[in-house]
Amino acid sequence: MSDLVAAEAFDRLRGVVDRHPYPLLFATISGAHLYGFPSPDSDYDLRGCHVLPVREVVGLDPGRETIETASKDDEFELDLVTHDARKFFGLLLKKNGYVLEQVFSPLVVHASPEHEELKAIARSCVTRHHSHHYFGFAETQWKLFEKERPRRVKPLLYVYRVLLTGIHLMRTAEVEANLVRLNEEARLSHVTDLISRKLAGPEQSILNDADFEFHHREYERLRAELQASYQASRLPEGPSARPALNDLLVRLRLGRDKT
Repeated sequence: MSDLVAAEAFDRLRGVVDRHPYPLLFATISGAHLYGFPSPDSDYDLRGCHVLPVREVVGLDPGRETIETASKDDEFELDLVTHDARKFFGLLLKKNGYVLEQVFSPLVVHASPEHEELKAIARSCVTRHHSHHYFGFAETQWKLFEKERPRRVKPLLYVYRVLLTGIHLMRTAEVEANLVRLNEEARLSHVTDLISRKLAGPEQSILNDADFEFHHREYERLRAELQASYQASRLPEGPSARPALNDLLVRLRLGRDKT
């Protein structure tokens, strides 16, 4: 449970998980709730990994490798995306920060016994080159922030979040996506102010153009800090988890097949 996610919301999300057509390895909350700055009207981003039965992997009619569901009911907006274990494990072996954050999200809606095993294995997927994911994500969000009028707090918060996540990952090998916790170490007062404005709702979520140059300098400074952290990082060049992921996938596929 989390202060950022009400018990009622967890109950509704568990109901969605219970209706999933395939067994789930895990389902966790991502997006603004994970990052620590959901607005009152923020939707719920539910992400996870499902397990296709053998007959839908080896037969002529393949199962659904990716399942996406979007719904809105009584102002409760949900976006669900899950990948089959084979696809998800393949993404883990790439420099994909999204899937790492999903595996390690503390906002767990559903977990199987194998979820803890997957988290242990996923630690061997972290490499120096995950920094490129966070460089790219930050650049995309900065361009969005730079071009839009009026300029909103949300994309700017994403810029700070991904840069600080990348720096923390390079230095500690730990996946931390919550900007509030990241800022306990970074101690950036302007980030604290931005989070407060985002949490307050839409009326406080627009920035004055006069602040642009300051945030541009901070963006460039943190990019340089991420680059330096990458260069100094002792993380491996590539993942070593492929054999363990393969073994887990085989056991999941055979152990959950009921045909």
